[in-house]
Amino acid sequence: MFFRGDAGPDRRLPARPRHRTAVSCSLLAIALGAGLAGCGYDGNPLSAGPYDAADEVSYNAPADSDKKVDPDKPLEITASGDDGRITDVTATDSHGRQVAGELAADGSRWHSTSPLAAGTHYTVRVSTEDDDGAQGRKVIEFDTGTPKSKTLNVTFGPKTGTYGVGEPVTAELSEPVKDKASRAVVERALKVDSVPAIQGSWYWVDDKKLHFRPQDYWPAHATITAHSNLAGMKIGDRLWGGEAKSVKMTTGDRVIAVTDAAAHQMTVYKNDQVLRRIPITTGKPGYETRNGVKVVLGKQYVVRMRGTSIGISQNSSDSYDLMVYWAAQVTFSGEYVHAAPWSVGSQGYANVSHGCTGMSNGQAQWFYNTVQQGDIVKVVNSYGKQMEPFGNGFGDWNVDWAKWRKGSALAADSGTNAQDRARLRPESI
Repeated sequence: MFFRGDAGPDRRLPARPRHRTAVSCSLLAIALGAGLAGCGYDGNPLSAGPYDAADEVSYNAPADSDKKVDPDKPLEITASGDDGRITDVTATDSHGRQVAGELAADGSRWHSTSPLAAGTHYTVRVSTEDDDGAQGRKVIEFDTGTPKSKTLNVTFGPKTGTYGVGEPVTAELSEPVKDKASRAVVERALKVDSVPAIQGSWYWVDDKKLHFRPQDYWPAHATITAHSNLAGMKIGDRLWGGEAKSVKMTTGDRVIAVTDAAAHQMTVYKNDQVLRRIPITTGKPGYETRNGVKVVLGKQYVVRMRGTSIGISQNSSDSYDLMVYWAAQVTFSGEYVHAAPWSVGSQGYANVSHGCTGMSNGQAQWFYNTVQQGDIVKVVNSYGKQMEPFGNGFGDWNVDWAKWRKGSALAADSGTNAQDRARLRPESI
């Protein structure tokens, strides 16, 4: 886009002869009373096509034309003539990204205010105007070099596919990013687009991991695309952005299972309509099921569960070693919703498990076939601790929206919640 000077009728005509071909042609046509078609405009020099301003514009290129521009230095465009000024500069790289800049009030100089990308081709379009109001154009092209540095690569998750409405978008960084200014550069370049459009925000889980979610769950049957504009961008001292593969995920129906530990019942909703109410059992005293919102991490037809995985001695009366069927996992530490035929007599009446949500074989098979990765399992009225926001699955939805927004590097008060990631293992039955 060019922002040209005022070319209205109140502009003055040239005060002195000009040596440019277009203006000279105009003066000759007026003096001879000749037709105007030969000059291509109506006699007003302001209606002439822009002249080539190559001699009036310069930029801070290396003396050797074969050398590339240093991306660590700002781009400077200067008006080298005494009778002209710069009116607009548009600098765009090969990825379509524009470079922000600032133009001096007198039009003598323009300089970039955002960093150039490394190893990138740039096209710069400069508009000028001389003392007589004639407009000029200059197109500059150059490539930036690639300084010795580390490359920050980004891996988005989950893999392309269809998920439940609770599945967050994740971004794993190949290098740690600690200071807020560098985090802001990264976050501005990580884009999440959705149809229908939603408001969402990134949250820095730790120095190498970000999660993105909307205020509420994703809409049902939405299309979400995550991509990066970091390629070639300077992030910090000797740290530059690398390429990243985009990820596209779609959501299915809005499936939410609400587990009421006090009522010993699970209610499964699909698009806000009740599908089924299931008698269940949850964690007994000392092994209470976690409260809060969890996300289905995956499903396994059969899982071997052992008490030793959660610190129960083989000699304890609580010890167990069982093959468990129709298992939907909701924490990395091993909390599942699964078939528990040994506790059918307690289901709907008492909590007798070691933390998992148990139900009959038939109900568990139905649940297994109904839910998918990313669906919501919300536990209420349990005496267990609250589901961890990070590190033990996707507890993102347990963070209220105001606090979530503060986890962004672009927020006024940014916070970081580093969590140790528990290894994936069965926890309890």
